[in-house]
Amino acid sequence: METSDLEKYERKVIVRRLSVSDYPALLRVQTDVFKTIEPWTRPQFLSQLRSFPEGQLGVEVDGELVAISSSLLISGHVASSRHDFDTVTDDGFIRNHRNDGEYLYGIDIAVAREFQGYKLARRLYEARKELVVDQNLKGIVIGGRIPGYKEHADEMTADEYVDKVVARELDDPVLVAQLANGFEIIRVIQGYLEEDEESCGNAVLMNWKNPDYKPEHSSGNHPPSARLCIIQYQMRRVESFEVFKSQCEYFVGTASEYRSDFAVFPELLTTQLFSMLIAERPKDAARALEQFTKPFLEMFTELAIRYNVNIIGGSHLTVEDDKLYNVAYLFRRDGTLEKQYKIHVTPSETKWWGVTGGERVQVFDTDRGKIAILICYDIEFPELARIAAEKGANIIFVPYNTDMRSGHLRVSYCAHARAIENHVYVAIAGACGNLPHIETAEIHYAQSGIYTPSDISFDREGIAAECTPNAEMVLIHDLDLDKLSHHKHFGTVRNWIDRRKDLYSVNYDDGTEKIRV
Repeated sequence: METSDLEKYERKVIVRRLSVSDYPALLRVQTDVFKTIEPWTRPQFLSQLRSFPEGQLGVEVDGELVAISSSLLISGHVASSRHDFDTVTDDGFIRNHRNDGEYLYGIDIAVAREFQGYKLARRLYEARKELVVDQNLKGIVIGGRIPGYKEHADEMTADEYVDKVVARELDDPVLVAQLANGFEIIRVIQGYLEEDEESCGNAVLMNWKNPDYKPEHSSGNHPPSARLCIIQYQMRRVESFEVFKSQCEYFVGTASEYRSDFAVFPELLTTQLFSMLIAERPKDAARALEQFTKPFLEMFTELAIRYNVNIIGGSHLTVEDDKLYNVAYLFRRDGTLEKQYKIHVTPSETKWWGVTGGERVQVFDTDRGKIAILICYDIEFPELARIAAEKGANIIFVPYNTDMRSGHLRVSYCAHARAIENHVYVAIAGACGNLPHIETAEIHYAQSGIYTPSDISFDREGIAAECTPNAEMVLIHDLDLDKLSHHKHFGTVRNWIDRRKDLYSVNYDDGTEKIRV
């Protein structure tokens, strides 16, 4: 028989990614399979393709799409927590998909009835497993249907039904297939999908563990926690830079002793050095601090490496291109540096020192995840924190410097609001003490603290920890970073997700990057 004669007997079966043009076929398959569950709307399907295109798969037989599946990536916290279908899938839009997720969450698999029995679902499961291995994820989590339960609901609970299926006393086409594909049962979830009448709203939470998972190589293996050391620093007169360095090193050493990941100093830390300068006007004194920029940077770079701690070095008045800026520096413990300019300058800074505002919101990668630094007044402008959160910051550090309690309260109230609005942690570090006869820096007031979203899973009143007012001290506290993503999508309220972007938005353009959030 000629090879060309064989071709007429061939059938082509292909597993591939779904595309926009597949929506009519997807609609046919889901309508054919799911009796009481609404199929994806076109906006839902398009959102899935935008959010996680590689997770939306189908099987094509002779050019016809006859099986489909959808999925997203989630954190380990979400994988192990109780949830329902609508929340874990963001009502089908999967805008909660996490590129750094640890698990693939299988939303659904549907095979057209005509092709059931061809083991096409197995092909989709295998494709999912290949994706998990390729991306070095921990595994797959699913909320599996039990469509055979409705016939037995009057006789037994869903848990009893699952036990009997596992014992082969009863048969359930979906659950048996999932067990055959290597999934393990975690528990039954009641009220998972109420419109699934065949399962009586129940689902079986199951997982498949990636046997090739390598923790050290995982792109989604983000740090689960961070330990912060907030330094409520007392301003005092100093006779030399060495004395100033000794004071800073003491606090960095303390942070290191407690194995902190970050040590955070207050805004305008180096105005303490005004006591060493002779200047006729405040503007002259502010610009004279530039002579300490080099030793300041060298000092904190050395301390970050020596004591193995990332340092937010408060802020320092810096001259660049003959302009005076209020700059916060990040000194990573690997020896690298970054900086964030204060964007909104207070009237006093303009009047007394002539400070110029910066023009960019930075988000920095660290060994504890992404962070942002907003200096004092900047935290009072919600747009900046929104932009930082959009860029992926989980912690916003706020070095601040206020002279009275009312000024401190502006910073602390706004910091707490930013934590709630953006599902992030906000840590503020202020200065206390006095500098008599040092014009523009005489008095200070602070009550440094760490603020969280306000919900059941966080500390009471949304305050993780707080310093004693106006006393020199350090505050050391551990933050659970995994909580943030879970709260963003499953909290009592979802401030980030529920924004009405059809009515309002923030447009950011720093000349190199444009963001609409």
